[in-house]
Amino acid sequence: AMAGLRRRPPRCVAGFGGYPALPALTAAWALGLPRLIHEQNAVPGRVNRFFAPRVDRVACGMWPTRLPEGARAVHLGNPVRAAVRRLAGRGYALPPDGPLSLLVIGGSQGARSLSRLVPAAVAALPGGLRARLRIAQQVRQDDATDVAGAYARLGVAAETSAFFADVAERLAAAHLVISRAGASSIAEICVLGRPAILIPYPHAADDHQRANAAGLAAAGAAVSLDEAGLTPEALAAHIAAILGDPARAAAMAGAARSLGRPDAADRLADLVEEISGGR
Repeated sequence: AMAGLRRRPPRCVAGFGGYPALPALTAAWALGLPRLIHEQNAVPGRVNRFFAPRVDRVACGMWPTRLPEGARAVHLGNPVRAAVRRLAGRGYALPPDGPLSLLVIGGSQGARSLSRLVPAAVAALPGGLRARLRIAQQVRQDDATDVAGAYARLGVAAETSAFFADVAERLAAAHLVISRAGASSIAEICVLGRPAILIPYPHAADDHQRANAAGLAAAGAAVSLDEAGLTPEALAAHIAAILGDPARAAAMAGAARSLGRPDAADRLADLVEEISGGR
């Protein structure tokens, strides 16, 4: 990395965490080149923790982000897909009657615990509310048949899939989202302004998903529930409390939207230009 940067010095070196960023950032630091890091989560990983005080700026996807002393941080947000940005202006309102859209997403491969928990919670809902639900749930492929069968036995209209190609449209159409608390999912929920129940993945490094969810919960944009000890009945109570209260649901949607950064990619590009200083 050192030889390459000496041979062709870049205007700026940007790191996005993880060990692949280590050689380039180390070389840029040694050579005194302009450099920044982008941290997606509220708790940075080891590489970003080390470099946070050793770069010109730390671009934060979450706010607040737990950074070591000496870091020069700025909240830019996490870049989202173009499909999400196109839908960012869609409004939110709970209908007084008729279908209610519930979207359940569990990370890139779905979440087995949500495949067990959410159908059981739906079964515990009052019958009138349950009958209005239209559910789309991301599941592991080997859980799809069981989850679909559970909803069919309840008489609930549901789609299950390991992957939704149109997840941006489904998020924009959702009246409530149940999700893990990964940085990308949270960024999209906020840009689209949707109320959420977040169930952080309990084994995430440094428990960063719980910290991600805490910021939304503090802002009134989401309910954060620890998976440990969470019962279907408790989850059902939270679902009913949000979908049964249009004013609360709208307030959560507005709070989420206020945290969204649809222009995060542009802000990051501007920061690179600023740090590079016209080199």
